[in-house]
Amino acid sequence: MSKDFKILFLGDIVGRPGRDALRDYLSEVRENYDFIIANAENASHGFGLTKKNHDELIECGVNCLTSGNHIWDKKDVFSYIDESEVLIRPLNYPDAPGCGYRVFDNVVVINLLGRTFMPPIDCPFRALDEIVSKLSNEFDFNKMISFVDFHAEATAEKICFAKYAQSLGIKAVVGTHTHVQSADEKIINGSCAYLTDAGFCGAYNSVIGMDYENSIKRLVSSIPSRFDVASCDFSQINACEIVFSLKTGIAKKIKRINFISEVKK
Repeated sequence: MSKDFKILFLGDIVGRPGRDALRDYLSEVRENYDFIIANAENASHGFGLTKKNHDELIECGVNCLTSGNHIWDKKDVFSYIDESEVLIRPLNYPDAPGCGYRVFDNVVVINLLGRTFMPPIDCPFRALDEIVSKLSNEFDFNKMISFVDFHAEATAEKICFAKYAQSLGIKAVVGTHTHVQSADEKIINGSCAYLTDAGFCGAYNSVIGMDYENSIKRLVSSIPSRFDVASCDFSQINACEIVFSLKTGIAKKIKRINFISEVKK
């Protein structure tokens, strides 16, 4: 029996190009991982997550779907979020439907939203304090594999949060939201894997997954206009692979993944 446990975390899935890229990629690598997590808040037309796409991602082999500030953009999420056994929304939304964390055997996945340059939200540090205290009363938390998707804008906030999370016994903190993969993967204090941002899965020749023409029009004119998901000939998978000790739960290795492929016609 292996003494290691390997998790694949996929950055923000953007629209159909992201879903298709994830499906094709997982068809090749799924068996290499013990657990797969993906951020799905942009998976449906670039904003939000429909029930149909929720089910599609699960069928591809994803074990847990995290999210962020766009999780509410498709209104049918309210019809299924309480019943989903894999989807989590940011824990620090006050009085919101759904769940902010989930426990899968020896793995706990927590989703939190940052506050710097983001919509008003409850404090993620205090929210983490509370959930770690709760989980410590229910499980042998220090030996569990604990993973946090910290959906936030500011790099400094992400770094500070990760160090704070490590001090509470969290074993991995990976950032999402900017759609730009950072190159700062590390193991904090010998136990907690960290990456400021995992990046995104979707159209490679795009503006963080969105169409260039509409993006430049909005930036030049300052007139609000719709962002459309970019079509693509090439797609990208931005992700990270983390190896944990099954005995202690600590993170041993973290590796970034940046995979670009031609779209199958």
